[in-house]
Amino acid sequence: MKRIIFTIAAMLFTATIFAQTKTDTVVTTTTTITTVSTDTTKHSDTTRTKKRRFKFSFSTDNHDTLKTPSKQPGFSYGFAFSRIDIGFATLIDNGSFKLSADNQFLRYRSWKSSNFGLDLVQIGYRFSSSFKIYASGGFDWTSYRLREDVSIKRFQPSLTYTTDDIDYEKNSFSSVYLRIPLTFYWRSHNDNHGHRFHLAGGPLMGFLMNGATRQKSTENGEQKYTASFNLAKVQYGAFARIGYGGIGMFAKYYFNDMFDDSPAQKGLKSFMIGATIGF
Repeated sequence: MKRIIFTIAAMLFTATIFAQTKTDTVVTTTTTITTVSTDTTKHSDTTRTKKRRFKFSFSTDNHDTLKTPSKQPGFSYGFAFSRIDIGFATLIDNGSFKLSADNQFLRYRSWKSSNFGLDLVQIGYRFSSSFKIYASGGFDWTSYRLREDVSIKRFQPSLTYTTDDIDYEKNSFSSVYLRIPLTFYWRSHNDNHGHRFHLAGGPLMGFLMNGATRQKSTENGEQKYTASFNLAKVQYGAFARIGYGGIGMFAKYYFNDMFDDSPAQKGLKSFMIGATIGF
């Protein structure tokens, strides 16, 4: 520690010596007079010494210096950790946000029902610096926090549930889909702050990977069951994104029913809305 302090002190002392020099370039003239007999000869040597100066600066004003080159048209593909969606999940029952009598067992807590998704790979074609089309692949996870003390049964021909004589502290029903959207994407030119406006949208498909129920109670502790739970094996719908800079909003709506082979749940569809990151 003493050695470090001594080194810093020596550096400060040296910097002070340099700071006391009063000119960028110091011209030192030395005159030597030599007398030989009656002749006087003057000899002048000139030495130029340059002083080094260090300048540090920091600025957040990039209006004149920030430049983004335009991208050329062409194909592109690769990995992409982008389009991260974080939002709320909602059920729409035949065009209504209010669940019908047959679907009351799926009543959920809106602020605790969520949707999370992201893209990991993509391939596309850029037509200009502002417009491109690409297909991507990723995951979409949705969880509904159920209000009722029910258990959704596995491996049934149609969606089946039982009402339990248990007060669940937590009762959630979730699904994971492999999502494959086709995106039509437009972006503006950079504004004075170096940011762009983004618009994106297109069709969306999802392939079921798994479903799950999680329950927590005093009687049984924590329980988790995985199965398809009659969820639709394939989902298809549409999505839209709008943003500025690297953040924005998204909305996703699936046109087909949430469950397969469940006549009582006909017309029950999924809708998600929230924030998106990674334009």
